Amino acid sequence: MPSEPAPIRNPVLPGSHPDPCILRVGGDFYLATSTFEWYPGVRLHHSTDLVRWRPLGGALPGPPWLDLAGRPDSGGVWAPDLSHADGLFHLVYSNVTSYAGGFTDSPNLLVTAPTVHGPWSDPVPLHARGFDASLLHDGDESWLVGLAHDWRPGHGGSSGLEAVCYDRRARTLVGAPVRIELPAGPGWVEGPRIRRVGSWYYLLTADGGTGYEHRVAVARSRTLTGPYERDPDGPLITSRARPDAPLQKAGHGCLVDTPGGETYLAYLVARPLGRRGPCVLGRETALAPVTWTARGWPRVPGGRPEQRVPAPGRGSPTSTAGSGADDPSTDVHGEGTDHFDGPVLGPHWSTLRRPATGDWVTTAARRSHLRVRGGNSPQSLVGASLVARRVSSPHCSFEATMRYRPTDTRHLAGITAYYNTRNWFFLYRSVDDTGRPVLGLAACDRGEVTLERTEALVADAGERVRLGVDVDGARVCFRRDTGEGWAPLGPTLDAAVLSDEHAEEIEDGRLRTMGFTGAFVGLWVWDLSGRGLHADFDEATYRLRSPRD
Repeated sequence: MPSEPAPIRNPVLPGSHPDPCILRVGGDFYLATSTFEWYPGVRLHHSTDLVRWRPLGGALPGPPWLDLAGRPDSGGVWAPDLSHADGLFHLVYSNVTSYAGGFTDSPNLLVTAPTVHGPWSDPVPLHARGFDASLLHDGDESWLVGLAHDWRPGHGGSSGLEAVCYDRRARTLVGAPVRIELPAGPGWVEGPRIRRVGSWYYLLTADGGTGYEHRVAVARSRTLTGPYERDPDGPLITSRARPDAPLQKAGHGCLVDTPGGETYLAYLVARPLGRRGPCVLGRETALAPVTWTARGWPRVPGGRPEQRVPAPGRGSPTSTAGSGADDPSTDVHGEGTDHFDGPVLGPHWSTLRRPATGDWVTTAARRSHLRVRGGNSPQSLVGASLVARRVSSPHCSFEATMRYRPTDTRHLAGITAYYNTRNWFFLYRSVDDTGRPVLGLAACDRGEVTLERTEALVADAGERVRLGVDVDGARVCFRRDTGEGWAPLGPTLDAAVLSDEHAEEIEDGRLRTMGFTGAFVGLWVWDLSGRGLHADFDEATYRLRSPRD
């Protein structure tokens, strides 16, 4: 008797992997997720069974495909869409330059490639009328569907959804946009995706905002632009009536069919601290099986997210990319030690607002080391020198060994637990006003910086230091290697400072900052003198941990 396939364990992409778009080409499944102000843009993962996922890195390494300099916190790449037509992968993405004060500047672009690994074409500008754009390939026609933004006070920020024809041969939009006629009273909807099944057009939307009221709704029509009728039995999936469920914020979905004819939904979830508490890991990607009713409506069992769901019953004999089951990079958490022996950063690393170019980050300057040249202050939206990776578990640790010789109080290098420019913790090496080497711990909570502790090093401490940080549920604790073992440095810090909820700021009833990215840990080097003094990191280790009592 053949064994049952291993179940799918949610979230399949842990840590900040929101707004999933899932695509199957032959026997290969691909997931594309949002990356916001982090390079490389649009994270991609591959699977052949929906159970094991292999990170492929990012699709957009830098200009001309993506320029993130000056992008606001939680701006940049929102809700990418990956599709396939004419033997090409089509990737649509926005590059949001502003979203506060009632305005959203969200130019949408399109690139194509013969394989998901590239090479990607030069970007084609589409429009900037709204965000969450997706492509429907309907025979020889293609349509770009998206939210239409409305800046006018009193109009709620959105005038609904629209579609405009896209000419795949000319690589341009054709004609004026057409309003999509939605069911009465849907409220704010975003994340639209349309797929055709027989004579029906099915519209999936993300309703209820991005928080605990989030849900995936389904409507259908005989024509692409409507009028659409909403599923009378309610949302396809949501967590809003289950405040104690471990997976919350279920929403923003995308459907895919397996080679065996089964249907699955990719959607985002979050794992809060406590009952609908802060979400330090951000929004993650989960999967759910979908059945179809006799009346032609899709159904997720129970209409709610589950931590374990059945995998497809039949494998794919037509995969061209291989499962990668014996490849260590199939670990979506990316556990292990990076010795920086390769020519480029691995797929779990990201850089903040500037691509990983050799003028500031390189593995070639010193064997088995990552050299990071000091950059601008943590408040700057350009020129920061931060190399980081997503926090993928409520209980994890990050350690790094660093060689660094600061000569000024403006020289700082070390490790960070980071959310955005206004919320972070930083354990650093520097010098005091007398030139004596010190270790310091700084914290920033909604823009207010405090020095939690400074500890002098012995005069002959040398340039090498090993630092660590533990994330343990609601606690963040830093430590240093004394040569005789690890010793804590500084107080226990509140992990909620690194959560989506804490990052969102509203002043006088107006949005100031969104919180979309989840927490990161990484390597950070400041040089506030502008000299670019470098630090060398000869190893960095990320591990999952057991919860502390």
